[in-house]
Order: sequence, then structure tokens, then C-alpha cells
Amino acid sequence: MLRMQKKGQITLEYIIIIIIVMGALLAISNYFKRGLQGRWKAALDDLGDQYDPRAANSSLRHTLVSSTNTSIFVINRDGGYWTMRTDESLSTERKQGTVSVGSY
Repeated sequence: MLRMQKKGQITLEYIIIIIIVMGALLAISNYFKRGLQGRWKAALDDLGDQYDPRAANSSLRHTLVSSTNTSIFVINRDGGYWTMRTDESLSTERKQGTVSVGSY
């Protein structure tokens, strides 16, 4: 009977040690997470300023070229007459400048 009691006591001690170790790991898991997040933030801060669409200076250069060519031919075989029309147009529009948005 004494041997059975000792075996039960050893098992209980192992269970208590496992519970303590698991509790310690759960308690320090937040510190590990925060440490990792802090390292990521520091690494991203070292990259410098990133593009922000709400605060930017941009160069603008816009060119629009339009060309139109119209030809109309009408042939009437019964009356013997025909009509010819030709229209040509070429237009170019250019815009150039800068756009500032935000605090820049």
C-alpha cells in the first residue's frame, strides 16, 4: 500500500510541475508577442517615409492627340451623279504642372 501511495504522489508532483510550466509559458507569451511586434515596428521605421496619397507632391504631364479623317462617296448609277466629301482634323492638347495634396 505504501508503494501505491508513493507512485500516486510522484504522478501528482509531475502533473503540478507540468501545470506550473504551462502557466509560466502562457504568462510570458504576451511578452514574446510584444517584443516581436516592437522589432517589426523598429525595422519598418528604419525604412523611412513611405508614400502617402493624402500628402504628396506630384508632377503632371498630360498630352492628348486627336486625329479625324472622314471621307464620303455617293454614287448613283441611275442618275449618273456622285458626291465626294473629305474632312481632316488634327488637334493636340497639352497640360503640364504640379499638384500638391496635404501638408507638403
